[in-house]
Amino acid sequence: MRWGWVLAVMCLAWSANAGVPKLIEPELHLPPSPAGVTRVALTFDACDGHVDRRILDALEAGNIPATIFVSGKWLARNPDDFAELLSRPDLFELEDHGAKHLPAIAAPTQIYGLRAAGSVAAVQAEVAGGAQALVAAGGAAPQWFRGAAAEYDAQAMAVIQGMGFEIAGFSRNGDGGASLSERQTAKVIGAAQDGDVILSHINQPGHAAGAGVVEGIAALQARGVVFVRLEDVFPHRRGPF
Repeated sequence: MRWGWVLAVMCLAWSANAGVPKLIEPELHLPPSPAGVTRVALTFDACDGHVDRRILDALEAGNIPATIFVSGKWLARNPDDFAELLSRPDLFELEDHGAKHLPAIAAPTQIYGLRAAGSVAAVQAEVAGGAQALVAAGGAAPQWFRGAAAEYDAQAMAVIQGMGFEIAGFSRNGDGGASLSERQTAKVIGAAQDGDVILSHINQPGHAAGAGVVEGIAALQARGVVFVRLEDVFPHRRGPF
């Protein structure tokens, strides 16, 4: 009876997970730096909501370059802040974070409470719609795409790359989706090493993590870290949008 019960539970568990796709969280590292130079790429997601002035002000005041992934939802709600980003092409590289901030997963599923795109056509619409919104707002045609939740299934990754986009992974999750405390965020970012691509969020002004982002960046500055944008290190032909 005991083994029969265990087998039944195992079968139920297999059945419940049979339709769940295997998700991939791509890593991205910068190429090795010249001897003695520590290079780090700051990348930010602007998912929805508004802009975190603590972070944006610190980047502008310190002339710190960054790559910012903007969604169509964020663009629609923050035209003035986007215009400010556009006014500093010396600092900000603007890339595609999707049209509706749907995880770019071709299989029907949910991740971190977000409903995935759920089909190949929906992944294509999410990627293309985000790129089109960015260009329509005055941005350059994006070359990089980062989906909501930054996880994908293999089918979606093939679709995105087939559309001519690079998938922007990362090597260091700076703020845990803006869920970490100020102290935790500052510690994670401040410990970045040469070649790290840091993922943080610039759309959560009410979260403590934003203050930690600023502190972590200051710690890197104090170490003499050189900040670069993805386009500075990975030159690539801009997409068709």
